[in-house]
Amino acid sequence: MAPTLYMIETSTSTRAVLMVAKALGVEITKHYLDITAGEHLTPEFLKLNPQHTVPTLVEEDGKVLWDGHAIVLYLVDKYGKDNFLYPNDSYTRAVIHQMFYFEAEYLFPPLSKIT
Repeated sequence: MAPTLYMIETSTSTRAVLMVAKALGVEITKHYLDITAGEHLTPEFLKLNPQHTVPTLVEEDGKVLWDGHAIVLYLVDKYGKDNFLYPNDSYTRAVIHQMFYFEAEYLFPPLSKIT
């Protein structure tokens, strides 16, 4: 059974998770949420993610993660066969984290008003 990704297609974080999963050869079951209908606010979804955000990943064993950055790093750690996407070098990882934090703090807020 594949991990399930609760998502909306317009989410840049969702697209990042899907691209990384594809690069790693990880099969993902897509569960589309209709946020205009409030599906992200249902009691069932809030049990998975009290932040009611997408993407949200549910692993086969029931473990749940939300936030695209956390999901991407988790997928690379769990399913990466080599260190190509996330090298072991401390400095290189710090640069990757720097980019994630920059995106989250400076790029995402204005983009979220558009999408």
